[in-house]
Amino acid sequence: MGMTMAEKVLARASGLDRVDANQYVTATIDRMMCHDAFAACGLALKRMGVKELYDPDRVVVVIDHYFPAPTDRMAQAHTLIRQLVEEYGVRNYLGYAGICHQVMCEEGFVLPGNLILGTDSHTTTYGAFGAASAGIGVTEMNYVLATGELWMRVPPTIRFDLEGTAGPGLMSKDIVLHIAGSFGTEVAQYKAIEFSGQIAGRMSLAGRMSLSNMGVELGAKFAFFDADEKTIDYLKDRVSGPVAAFSPDPDTSYEAIHVVDITNLEPQVSMPHNPGNAKPISEIGEIQVHQAFLGSCTNGRLEDLAVAAKILKGQKVNPTVRLLVTPASHKVLVEANRAGHIQTLLEAGAHITPTGCGACPGGHMGLIGPGEACISSTNRNFKGRMGSPESEVYLGSPATVAASAIEGRITDPRKYWNETTL
Repeated sequence: MGMTMAEKVLARASGLDRVDANQYVTATIDRMMCHDAFAACGLALKRMGVKELYDPDRVVVVIDHYFPAPTDRMAQAHTLIRQLVEEYGVRNYLGYAGICHQVMCEEGFVLPGNLILGTDSHTTTYGAFGAASAGIGVTEMNYVLATGELWMRVPPTIRFDLEGTAGPGLMSKDIVLHIAGSFGTEVAQYKAIEFSGQIAGRMSLAGRMSLSNMGVELGAKFAFFDADEKTIDYLKDRVSGPVAAFSPDPDTSYEAIHVVDITNLEPQVSMPHNPGNAKPISEIGEIQVHQAFLGSCTNGRLEDLAVAAKILKGQKVNPTVRLLVTPASHKVLVEANRAGHIQTLLEAGAHITPTGCGACPGGHMGLIGPGEACISSTNRNFKGRMGSPESEVYLGSPATVAASAIEGRITDPRKYWNETTL
């Protein structure tokens, strides 16, 4: 019997011919990613007397959650990170290039078949490139930074076969919200997901990243797409070595296979306070919003900004709404500006913020107050996620965010946009 993608990665990383679901292994980690949490990691390593990292060249450090520094304390943390990077010889310090998950892929630090761990729960994003990637806490990362390895249980794998024909106004975000709403946020609890089927094959890498990113919202340890020609084309000029396709063995078996037909799927909205509270937009009724947020590691990429610009071209943001646009990286910002999308968004009344996580985790640059509602292209809408615990966050696609910004209420994007971007 063959192996799933998770099993193939963990067998190689553990030096074994094969592994099976629920087997415990000690695996060598190909890449370690740290964001602002590197300050805590570095201080803990120093307290433990760790004078050097296992392999500094495997470590990537990005500052994204609190950039620009919103407080004196955060500014001091940034200074500490820069000092620790130099002290521990981390050459892959990417500074303020953008959100860690976007930058990791842009800069070629993700390869098919890699095992990657990061100090952020949405590290599952790299599964869009065929990597086994997961978030871990600071304590575990300290061990990985010092030893280069970590024990883990091989997750069982479930497969989502994405089939059908996408209708107008649909984006990949709608598909993952639909999955969360239909199957629940624990359907993949400590399991690996493989997204497959004709729709998965047709998706852009940006679209795949949205699904892998929110794999953790389904409970997943890993969230894979096959690494195919699209993957190779994207990575070949970003990495120094060869890039190969990566997929499960054809004769492998799965714990479960779920077929998701998107033929009649309409844009989705996740109601407060859980991503699994997803409904078709036609069923949510009249909901006023005070803020519309376009950005995050889920949907702050070039194609997301392009869709929003198409919808907002010649339109105006409703005066009762503040539309915040936070590009996922500096490269995305530059490319969107070159394509004219930034000018279009500005003319419509959007506010463009510095790149980074921004308002998504409720750190700064757009918190919402008591009684306010936000339609957001982010991945989580827990109570108090983006500000006051008396506020409400609704999740939708970039298209839904843009359309809602025009009308001041959650709006079906098909009113303004009849295309499809997956």
